[in-house]
Amino acid sequence: MFTTGRIIFAVIFIIAFIIFMVISYKKDAKNHEAYYKNAAKKVAIYGTLAIIIFVALRFMTAYLL
Repeated sequence: MFTTGRIIFAVIFIIAFIIFMVISYKKDAKNHEAYYKNAAKKVAIYGTLAIIIFVALRFMTAYLL
């Protein structure tokens, strides 16, 4: 199914892809600090809010209707 050439190509491709991703991330690290400041807090707040609304709606439909 997989020839030796395909396996070698896949390994080289994966290694090159990882290297380019690391280089790209290092270049964009400065932009991430500027544009995504406090993003984790915002995601946590919105996620918690969504869970609270979901639980409230489930409670209302299960016990009140």
